[in-house]
Amino acid sequence: MTTLNSTFGSRFGLQYAPMSFLLRMGKREMLVCRDFRKRYYAVNPVIELDTGVEAGHLEILLLRRWLLILSKAH
Repeated sequence: MTTLNSTFGSRFGLQYAPMSFLLRMGKREMLVCRDFRKRYYAVNPVIELDTGVEAGHLEILLLRRWLLILSKAH
């Protein structure tokens, strides 16, 4: 079994995220998963951009359902 080391730590809580996968493109990583977090603010129905939990991360929420997390690969 091959393990892929990711820059996304346990602070994201992604070990509980259903149906997630990680894409690595050169020096960038993109994690795609279903958004499972409770949002306590009004979310744009099409696309929502936010800074990530860790420095250098960008979170993109698409259609209130899909979460894309962009970061630099280490």
